[in-house]
Amino acid sequence: MEANNNNSIETIPVTNLCIHYKIETAFFERLESFGLINLIHQDQTPAIAVESIKEIERWIHLHYDLNINMEGLDAIAHILRRMELLQSELAKAKSRLRSMEGL
Repeated sequence: MEANNNNSIETIPVTNLCIHYKIETAFFERLESFGLINLIHQDQTPAIAVESIKEIERWIHLHYDLNINMEGLDAIAHILRRMELLQSELAKAKSRLRSMEGL
């Protein structure tokens, strides 16, 4: 793991992840081109923020274990973002309802 000097984000070089997960670097480039991850470029070396590892593992599992293509991963990401937004809106509505019930 390395610390990014710009803003102290711990990162892991993509090449290390490729070795660990036995996948090609192009996979990470495709994820980035679809907007599913953000690569951090350090001295011409692409890296991933350590905090993104769980998300990366999810994409690896969906793509390699379940054979979901990049378009499918993009659709899943869209649905997950929408679901998070709806859950947030529901929590706000429940909070407002509880405050109204207390009146």
